[in-house]
Amino acid sequence: MIETGLKLKDVTISLGSTQLLGITHHVGPGKVLTVMGPSGSGKSSLLAFIGGFLDPAFQASGQVHCDSVDILALPPEQRRAGILFQDPLLFPHMSVAGNLLFALPPSIAGQAERRSRVEDALAGIGLAGEGGRDPDTLSGGQKARVALARVLLSGPRMLLLDEPFSKLDAGLRQQMRDLVFQRARQTRLPVILVTHDEADADAAGGAIIRLGSQ
Repeated sequence: MIETGLKLKDVTISLGSTQLLGITHHVGPGKVLTVMGPSGSGKSSLLAFIGGFLDPAFQASGQVHCDSVDILALPPEQRRAGILFQDPLLFPHMSVAGNLLFALPPSIAGQAERRSRVEDALAGIGLAGEGGRDPDTLSGGQKARVALARVLLSGPRMLLLDEPFSKLDAGLRQQMRDLVFQRARQTRLPVILVTHDEADADAAGGAIIRLGSQ
């Protein structure tokens, strides 16, 4: 029987002789696990371990399965971890539509179908018809929405959120929280959010793991 969602079992991350975290938790489809803690507590390293880009200075062990797929057995490019960072990291040499087209899996064939997917995604984030724009002409909130749409178009198994709301002003922050967690529920993606912000945790709902001293 396939167990849906994201399962972390005995996941530990250490730096030298210091263990930063130890987590066993199941994140169901559309649910959010929030990991909170001060800088240096290992919360971003947890996302890096799952995504496959943990700095070799750290030591990590444990098991990570998503829908019964052994994530750690796969190379990073096959793990399908959708990651949002503090900065949107849009490609500056591509248009908005180009950024989204880049994310589409090769299995979505045909130029018309690919462009249709992109137009639908732009409409879904309030940027219908804006695909030709240079990313530099977008506001901070618009860039964040494009980054989210790009991640979702890539067909991720899970969402890993590394303080993606922290650089937005208060009003935009709440809008993006609502949008991200709504889309996660709609697409039934398990989510791990790392943050310093109690308001992020409140908006996410679900379980909270606190690392170190707050």
